[in-house]
Amino acid sequence: MIFQTQSSLAETKWVQPQVQSSQDFDYITHVSSSQGKLRVLFLTPHPFYQDRGTPIDDSLFLKVLSTEKYHVDVLAYPEGRDIHYPNVELHRTLKLPGVSNVRPGFSLKKLVYDLLMIVKAAQLISRRDYDVIQAVEESVFIALLFKLLFKIPYVYDMDSSVAQQMVEQLPFLSPLAPVLNWLEKIAVKKAKAVVPVCEAIAEDIAQHSPEKIAVLPDISLLEEETPEVQEDLRADLNLQDASIVMYVGNLEAYQGIDLLLESFAIAQQQDEKLVLVIIGGEATSTEYYQKKSRNLGIDRKVHFIGQRPAKYLSSYLEQADILVSPRIKGKNTPMKVYSYLDSGKPLLATDLLTHTQVLTNEISLLSPDTPEGFAAGMIKLVQNPELCQGLGIAARKFIQEKHCYAVFHRTVRDLYNWLSDEIQPSQEQ
Repeated sequence: MIFQTQSSLAETKWVQPQVQSSQDFDYITHVSSSQGKLRVLFLTPHPFYQDRGTPIDDSLFLKVLSTEKYHVDVLAYPEGRDIHYPNVELHRTLKLPGVSNVRPGFSLKKLVYDLLMIVKAAQLISRRDYDVIQAVEESVFIALLFKLLFKIPYVYDMDSSVAQQMVEQLPFLSPLAPVLNWLEKIAVKKAKAVVPVCEAIAEDIAQHSPEKIAVLPDISLLEEETPEVQEDLRADLNLQDASIVMYVGNLEAYQGIDLLLESFAIAQQQDEKLVLVIIGGEATSTEYYQKKSRNLGIDRKVHFIGQRPAKYLSSYLEQADILVSPRIKGKNTPMKVYSYLDSGKPLLATDLLTHTQVLTNEISLLSPDTPEGFAAGMIKLVQNPELCQGLGIAARKFIQEKHCYAVFHRTVRDLYNWLSDEIQPSQEQ
């Protein structure tokens, strides 16, 4: 179901999802050929569950493991909604007073709860025999610790480079970049398998020669039927004659929200029918960008409507004329992009590696990451309905072939079948 190649640098097995039709549903009834089902400790170092990138990825991964009847203990921060899958048990760290509202990216709050995860994980390991640890993001260093102490193999679920993120977010850490990169290198080398979210990260870590690399791209969240939202943006915001440019996601700096607002200010001068609707973001970030909108003189044309449940995403995207991903930093492709493409609406994105490893001008419009360049992209799309229609049709076809749940499920299933075959024989010896 997947193909493998050997890394030129070492005996690394590199696997990628096979492109097949989304109508191939054999993954539902597949029965693993492995001798038995592994017991997994799943470390997810963030509030869980929340409707945002990595927690959504984690939930999808757990859904597959549950369907395949693996026994999973999930360890998460004390914040977030409980989720329920068969064979999956959710555990949380101790909740500390005054340490709440943990946001994406490095922070002292995250550091506190990561330390508490070590304590809770040690308690779980003392009571149960785990065959493998699935470690998301920085929790890989917790998994590395327990591999050294108890010989438990681990899978590094790598959504991004932790070292790179820390230096980008906190430039004063730049002198420590060599140390951070060395630590990440050790975490990659010692992993039983590494699961990067994109090709760019996979290429970066191949030089460290992990035993196996399994690329697991994100997927569209629009594949399953979802309830229609009752919120009519055009009616509620009085936008009947407007062309709606829409952004969905968090408002962290790396997402390029400054670029988006500055670009919109230029584009709006050329087409007064343009309005910008921004969905998502914490209160403090929203207040910051509302102030920036006022300073740019576009506050009457920019609508921050706050966070909305992911289950209604399809209904919100349907109300847009243009969807935008202005991200300016990072290598991993934003999860939102896959749902954007699946909506059939035209996508405008920055012409950077974070996008170009997935996007082409056949399924999106790629524009420079400058206010003038991104504004020109908005105007080009709003003035060319035929271009928008063509991009939307091609984008939806692309998603249905390459980034659907069927492909995601097969990749996870095959990875864990491989782990079962690798781990269980060694335990019997």
